[in-house]
Amino acid sequence: MEKIWSKTAGRDCTLLDFLLHDMGLTKRQIKQAKFRENGICVGGVKARITYALKAGERVDVKLEEQHTASPQLVPTQGKLDILYEDEDLLCVNKPSGLVVHPSHGHYTDSLSNMLAYYFQKRGEHVRIRSIGRLDKDTSGIVVFAKNQAAAGRLAEQKQQGKFRKEYLAIVEGCPEKDEGIIRGKIDKMQGELMKMCVSPQGKTAVTRYQVLKRMENSSLVKLSLSSGRTHQIRVHMAWIGHPLLGDSLYGGSMEKIRRAALHAFCVTLFQPFTGEKIRVQAPLPGDMQKCLEAERSEIR
Repeated sequence: MEKIWSKTAGRDCTLLDFLLHDMGLTKRQIKQAKFRENGICVGGVKARITYALKAGERVDVKLEEQHTASPQLVPTQGKLDILYEDEDLLCVNKPSGLVVHPSHGHYTDSLSNMLAYYFQKRGEHVRIRSIGRLDKDTSGIVVFAKNQAAAGRLAEQKQQGKFRKEYLAIVEGCPEKDEGIIRGKIDKMQGELMKMCVSPQGKTAVTRYQVLKRMENSSLVKLSLSSGRTHQIRVHMAWIGHPLLGDSLYGGSMEKIRRAALHAFCVTLFQPFTGEKIRVQAPLPGDMQKCLEAERSEIR
């Protein structure tokens, strides 16, 4: 996929100054564009970065060449629930049980493989770049950038707290407070292959929660993260005595749902180039809806 970004100069300055401060490109992106055919043009003509740019002149930058598809991905046909798409990004509602990227035992049946088929069928050459990921059993929104420049800008938004993802979980019991902040460093549990734990030697992790609905034996909770550690929500909720229903790894009951009841239901971000605020939501999946309905008669 070829990505060309255009912008009209609003002031007199050097082309380099405009690329850095008005277009917000990195020095690396400018260096890469310089060596592409017609990579940096002013008024349709290739220009040096030392060019004295005048207000009103149009600048075109080729941020990515064509034919940049992910060669290592095997395109695999599959059902995609696409919630949002524009020329720079795509948001997909991932079902539980599907991995985001190829991994051991899932070399051709990941969400990325399905996206490779989706773009191939449309004749588009797109390198798959996920902005964050979800565990196999976690359902909900996964965001993909369709070019390198968009991926970099979305990654910056995550670091700045502008890219926000919110989760819904059904947990055992009822937290004492309606909302709170969980701070507990997370590390691998010694002697366990997959399990994590709260440990003073771990990496900093912060989880915010808000109780949306209290039931007799469980609660519907909204959560957001200020860090992205492995199994963070699952570990933190279990640590405060409220493991997710269906999460047998961390002590959750398997009686009403057969996987950790966790769903990434909302993403808020800004379009990487226009700055438009984008908010995408994914409905609660069927298994979590049934889990809530099973306790509806027990709501306090």
